[in-house]
Amino acid sequence: MRKTALFAMVVLMGMMNSVMAQDSSSSSSGSPWQFRLRGIVVTPDESADIEAIGGDASISTAVVPEFDISYFFDENWSLELILATTKHDVEAVGTAAGDIDLGHVWLLPPTLTGQYHFTGGDFVPYLGAGLNLTLFYGVDEGPVADDVEYDTAVGYALQGGFDFMLNDKWFLNLDVKKLFLNTDATVNATTALGATVVADVDINPWIFGFGVGVKL
Repeated sequence: MRKTALFAMVVLMGMMNSVMAQDSSSSSSGSPWQFRLRGIVVTPDESADIEAIGGDASISTAVVPEFDISYFFDENWSLELILATTKHDVEAVGTAAGDIDLGHVWLLPPTLTGQYHFTGGDFVPYLGAGLNLTLFYGVDEGPVADDVEYDTAVGYALQGGFDFMLNDKWFLNLDVKKLFLNTDATVNATTALGATVVADVDINPWIFGFGVGVKL
């Protein structure tokens, strides 16, 4: 499934590159480009299958800025590239060895969605679906583990929201996304537990955003 999702993401990115290479064609606003700056709350809906010691995962909520770029094929259909990075504290809870602090990790999850916009007034709802590629970096393994590694994850994204036009150029935006993300975490706990533990972790965050946008 990950290979299929990765292939689909490459295809979607190719579509965006092709669109960017075309001569600019006008949308109903006079430009196909739209930009948003949001503040987002990223709330993981996490669960984990941890080998040997059992238990579950606890991943903290993050609040960060998000920037996105949209290209409109016409007044209804668009592609949106969503860019943000988040830091999360991670803990293994309820294991045979008790609760284990696994430090923190940074996530870089660029997400590309295709959207349909319901036009006809200043209030413009939209629905979207697409793919997400999540890279894990800046890992701090915490006080117990010797090392923690997270596999790069490819997942699906669902999206809904609306723009409220303030004038022909500026608008407010409210957006909700659900990402379906899974990664394998390898915890080297040789010093503390005499073992390396592998966990299958579902992160599956909800992302709530509010911000302002502009059409250029």
